[in-house]
Amino acid sequence: MKDLFSLPTDHEPDALSEHWNAVIERLGNEVDERWMLRFVRPLRPVSLAGDTVIIEVPSQFTLDWVRDKLQETIEQFLSDEVGRPVVVSLRKVQAPRGANVPDSVSVSPIIATETKSFTPNPAYGFESFVVGQSNRLAVAAAKAVARDPGGEYNPLVIYGENGMGKTHLLHAIAGEIRKSQPSIRVEYLSAQDFAEEFVVALQTSKIDTFRRRIRSAGVWLVDDVQLVLGKDKTQEEIFHTFNFLQQSGRQMVFTADRPPSELFVMHDRLRSRLESGLVADIQPPDTETRIAILKSKAESKGIELSFDVALALAEAVHDDIRHLEGALTKVIAQASVEGSPITLELVQSILVRHYSRVKPKPNLQLITSVVSRAEDVPVEDILGESRRAPIVMARHISMYIHRRLTADSWKHIGKLFGGRDHTSVLHAVQKIDGMIAADPNFAARIQWLTQVIAEGQEPSARK
Repeated sequence: MKDLFSLPTDHEPDALSEHWNAVIERLGNEVDERWMLRFVRPLRPVSLAGDTVIIEVPSQFTLDWVRDKLQETIEQFLSDEVGRPVVVSLRKVQAPRGANVPDSVSVSPIIATETKSFTPNPAYGFESFVVGQSNRLAVAAAKAVARDPGGEYNPLVIYGENGMGKTHLLHAIAGEIRKSQPSIRVEYLSAQDFAEEFVVALQTSKIDTFRRRIRSAGVWLVDDVQLVLGKDKTQEEIFHTFNFLQQSGRQMVFTADRPPSELFVMHDRLRSRLESGLVADIQPPDTETRIAILKSKAESKGIELSFDVALALAEAVHDDIRHLEGALTKVIAQASVEGSPITLELVQSILVRHYSRVKPKPNLQLITSVVSRAEDVPVEDILGESRRAPIVMARHISMYIHRRLTADSWKHIGKLFGGRDHTSVLHAVQKIDGMIAADPNFAARIQWLTQVIAEGQEPSARK
């Protein structure tokens, strides 16, 4: 059977196959697993002609997402692999004649009514998860759940920033249960997929079938539950599903990017359900844990990594595990291209080229300056006492972005913004979270502002 990502072409079929496999492996270290499954894995490279690689995509929605989020990265990775600059041309696959499938974000690629068998990623087992002080409680709780589903820790909520290994632990739980208790059916969904399947079930009058599928599971794993914020009907459905499964003694595990207490726009009764079990966090790994992760990853590829090399990488790349693994992949690829061993000199040269321009976290001056120019509100008003609506909005946006980019405490942010009480900052973040969930255009504007500030830029006008 041919590899899904290595379909032959008329021009350089073997080369394109190898290049695409390498790109997929590198993307796996850069892109969240749920986006890999949904958007990257359906891509189909069909030809390499001159400096253009044509890639087929299954829908307009996928095409738009890949073009906006990943096309530049794919082009960079492909250029590295091909050995010369190439451009990617995305081409939507034409639907068969007579097909009537709408190109819409509301239509899930998974039929909401079918009974699916979730297959955990075998690479995401407990044995490959490096345990350190930053994740010890979460790992211990996940193992306890896998040994005794529906037992002591139900529900279990694991939270942490992106790239910390939350999805890895969900797959590890599912894999362990499948091995030791194969009669238990595991249902795994991202919260976004749950929301979309729920909408499809309502639209097609198959909500009862959808509910039977979810509620017949012995273990329910929900990834990134914060993605249902602002979706009232979906939260209501999750609430009733939660109650049904809990009363039936079924195990539930949720992940989120923040603790339930900070999911401000979530319905109170659902948030209280999430807080009723064990809430365990995963913090960014310390240097020793990052070294262990690097050595473990290298060992899985049959490569011995010296301590000096691992230390240099661990000290230079510390934002999340995916970037850390991505840095290791770059080192391995460069050593392979040069036909040389992985030396400290090689690693340092790569770090200088790719990781020497890491910016410090933004300060109050930068944040308020960018928001001031984008929202046409003076900085002194943002930090002042005015209650005029445009000024309050700019102030709330500034507080929201400050919290998201710096993770400073509510009290500290309140002090920076004119000595305000921490509850004022909580209210600001809650309000902006709600507006983001309700208005895609507003969400896009906040995302743009956040990116501008994170990159240290100064926009000249409101976008």
